Amino acid sequence: MAITGGYQVFLEIKALLNSEEVARLTALAEELEFVDGRITNRSHPGKNNLQIRGDLANAKQVESARIVATAFPRCRKFCDFALPKCTSIPTLARYDPGMKYGAHADAALLPIPPNVTIPPNVILRADLSATVFIADPSSYEGGELVVHLGARSLAFKGAPGDAVVYPATHLHEVRPVTAGSRLVSIMFIESRIADHHRRTQLYELADVAALEGGKMSWDNRVRLDMVLENLTRMWSDT
Repeated sequence: MAITGGYQVFLEIKALLNSEEVARLTALAEELEFVDGRITNRSHPGKNNLQIRGDLANAKQVESARIVATAFPRCRKFCDFALPKCTSIPTLARYDPGMKYGAHADAALLPIPPNVTIPPNVILRADLSATVFIADPSSYEGGELVVHLGARSLAFKGAPGDAVVYPATHLHEVRPVTAGSRLVSIMFIESRIADHHRRTQLYELADVAALEGGKMSWDNRVRLDMVLENLTRMWSDT
């Protein structure tokens, strides 16, 4: 986990996917068609990768998305950190030797099919981005996900099944792959708390309550829970 400015900015999740899910996604990636990744960002000259087309009529694409989409809600830390309202369809992306994605900001608003979110949205506000690592990091060179925090940069290259969730507001990039193939799944999250600072404060309070709540008097624990619930009520989009 990366901490900055007194609160958590990133969430690193170990083994979000189990080994069977990683193996199935790897197999599906061998069968699915990958196209030029610039179909989702044609204006960026530094985007050079491959991704699946996004055809919801393709059963294998739907399966690949479902594996990732159903893994996140079962992770309590993700739910507490992101407070998800809805998500985009997870998309497989591949980087072969020489491929990269230069520094960029994710789009703020993303059109998504209305039948894949609960509640149904036509437009998703991308508050958070998530990368799920599928390829073994020892099987490729380079390809680190780098998130920039002003003059500071943090690089992520997780084991198969690991994930990192980070604010979509930050510039980030994928370093060039020099050997092997980097396979990941990417997803965007609209949170019930749009403001990143407010969302992270709630996460920190909830985390402290979970770690230390048992040591408090019951009356003080009730007061802390009341503050958490009232701040969530005050700040949330419903």
